[in-house]
Amino acid sequence: MSGVFRIGVRLVKGTPGAGSPATPLFIAARNISGKTLRGSKLSKPKPFPYLEKQYTAWNACMDVLRKNTTSRFDENTKVVVVDGPIAAGKSAFAKELAAELEMKYFPEVTMDNYYINPYGYDMRQLDAKLPATMQSFDVTKFHQNPTHRNVASFQVRMLVERFSQYADALAHLFSTGEGVVLDRSVYSDFVFLEAMFRNGYVSKGARSVYYDLVKNTFCDLMKPHLVIYLDVPVDVVKQRIKKRANPAEVSSKALTDQYLKDIETIYKQQYLKDISTHAELLIYDWSDYGETEVVVEDIERIDFDRFDKDDPKMRDWVMENEEDWTEARCRYMNKPDLMNSLNVPRFDVPELTVSPDDFKAWYDVWYSAPGMQFRKGYNEECGDTGILTKMKADFRNTL
Repeated sequence: MSGVFRIGVRLVKGTPGAGSPATPLFIAARNISGKTLRGSKLSKPKPFPYLEKQYTAWNACMDVLRKNTTSRFDENTKVVVVDGPIAAGKSAFAKELAAELEMKYFPEVTMDNYYINPYGYDMRQLDAKLPATMQSFDVTKFHQNPTHRNVASFQVRMLVERFSQYADALAHLFSTGEGVVLDRSVYSDFVFLEAMFRNGYVSKGARSVYYDLVKNTFCDLMKPHLVIYLDVPVDVVKQRIKKRANPAEVSSKALTDQYLKDIETIYKQQYLKDISTHAELLIYDWSDYGETEVVVEDIERIDFDRFDKDDPKMRDWVMENEEDWTEARCRYMNKPDLMNSLNVPRFDVPELTVSPDDFKAWYDVWYSAPGMQFRKGYNEECGDTGILTKMKADFRNTL
């Protein structure tokens, strides 16, 4: 059975109002429950179709009046993140955990999120037509050449994709009341950036740009309620990489002993220390894997309501009233505006800049590819029909 360590929280009480008894803040229900304890589900407003329908100011006003946002919440309306080193077994565990908690599972972000367009066309097929600076670069190419010029842009793109996914997870939670389980999140992405920097894979300038993006964007997000870290030592990580026999990993020039040790060190000395001031933290020895049922039992014992508005833990999830919840929800429903915060003008890092000619060449090729000329649902050459009368669109697609 896996070992476990949990960083606890303090017991606090409601907020006293002027001349009145203590008044509780508006928060989600305190304990997460596995499906065996949940029983029958309460009647809730139906989920808002956030993937197909725009969330307008009118929708927000009606939701405040009807308390539709918090009325969808229950004890499992939480953000849970599963983290750990490469080959820890996160994906299988996170899927099982999401099923047991009846939450939506968000798989780990890869560059497929960026390169495979909404019609399933892989944009990496276009590399032969593109200048070298604009060709695709994913984790496979990183393993082959970790000192390539495009490593910096690759890691910045991973940050952008993880930010996008986390925003989608929050939009799902607010629109449906269903909790979410993420396989890694935007908050631990810096672990890999720092390991790359320590091993000479990215420059000091690229690292500076990365943290400018973090500074400009993370203030718009709400931190997870719970982080589960699957601890696996480097020697076991190496064994598992060899066992799963991914050719790019087995022959990787990037996955050196030092790089893997740096990932472990940064996770434990920086990420876990920081995230534990905001979220509950469960750490398991996953060297021999473990039992999802045991983890669920541990989760069910956590009281997420043991905090107040002045406590940094869970601060993002303490709201005074329905208006505050709806205002928070509006941030994640308008994804294009949220993604615009990633536009930080920095032109002083050579590996993160391209010439106008290279950009023009990329633009002409990229937006001539199948399904790239118009928004999803409006590309006739890809089989879309009823374009002139179409009433629904993918409002989360920011391509």
